[in-house]
Amino acid sequence: MRVFGGSIVLSAAAIVLSGCATSGALRRATEQQQAALAAQQTAQQAALASEKAERAASDSALRQDLGMVRGDITALRTELQTLRTEFGAKIAMVEAGLQFALPVNFAFNADQVRDEDHASLNRFATVVQKYYPGSKVTIEGFADPAGSARYNLALSRRRADAVKAYLASQGLTSNELATIGYGKTRLVTPGAWGDKPGADLNRRVVFVIESKGQRAISLAPETPQ
Repeated sequence: MRVFGGSIVLSAAAIVLSGCATSGALRRATEQQQAALAAQQTAQQAALASEKAERAASDSALRQDLGMVRGDITALRTELQTLRTEFGAKIAMVEAGLQFALPVNFAFNADQVRDEDHASLNRFATVVQKYYPGSKVTIEGFADPAGSARYNLALSRRRADAVKAYLASQGLTSNELATIGYGKTRLVTPGAWGDKPGADLNRRVVFVIESKGQRAISLAPETPQ
């Protein structure tokens, strides 16, 4: 009977010890789970902080690339997106700054600003006044390859002057606007002139904004020679 009683006591002790072990394992598992959750939260907070810092750095870099742009960067991005969707502007960041191709073209052998280009030029003038006050805007004129180099050079200058006059009518001053003609150089569609496909793309103007104390910002992409 004593042996039997001892066996009962040992069995009870084993059950108690087993229960303690199970409780300890559960506690350790809970602690490990809590530690993992805390580590995950810390990692998420660090990721959010890093994303915020990267966004701030991106905005700072964008301001520098845009030449100390005035106003809110988010608002400027909205303006640029509107130009893309409503006017078909092609805008991209490059090493030299912001490239901006605004579709302002001319009829064959003409130097008058087309009525259909008024809306896009109006928006361009608004962007310049709002984000680049006091900056110099150079308007570069181009022509298609028909005619002599001398004639096309003069024609391209007249086109740039016509756009300058229109932008001046929208509030930009003569001190902010300059013009230059490049004739039939830098053709978008080589060999296309008159009513040939793509010829109107050669008869265009390109905008360059130079911000004081900053690098020049081209608002039109480089085109093939």
